[in-house]
Amino acid sequence: MDTETANGWLTDHFADWVLALEPRVDALACTGAVLSMPVTERIVRVGGIVSGQAMATLADTAMVIACAGHFRDFHPVATTNLDIQYLRPASGERVSCTATIVRAGRTLIFARATLVAEPSGKDVAAATATFAVP
Repeated sequence: MDTETANGWLTDHFADWVLALEPRVDALACTGAVLSMPVTERIVRVGGIVSGQAMATLADTAMVIACAGHFRDFHPVATTNLDIQYLRPASGERVSCTATIVRAGRTLIFARATLVAEPSGKDVAAATATFAVP
């Protein structure tokens, strides 16, 4: 598994509006993935902070890619639950999201993610999700 293949999964399997966030797979393993997106005018709101919707999308996308890493290939999964806690306003150059598989069963996968503002390195959000495996 390499990041070039994983970045191909983004373009092949995700909606155009997700790709408009310019996500990038920075690392991939069978236990998780690291994705990031640039902080651009398209995703900031009043005060120059990154919108919560963009961060929730990055978290969900990172956890889906982490599921693919678990399978060692892209398999569609369905988000059945997504919970996100915003810890502080996100700003800077990029938002990085580290997604980890917590438990993977035959029909459900549980994952968690931490979002960090770069270059400050400050945690800006934490998320958990459950995915159904068809």
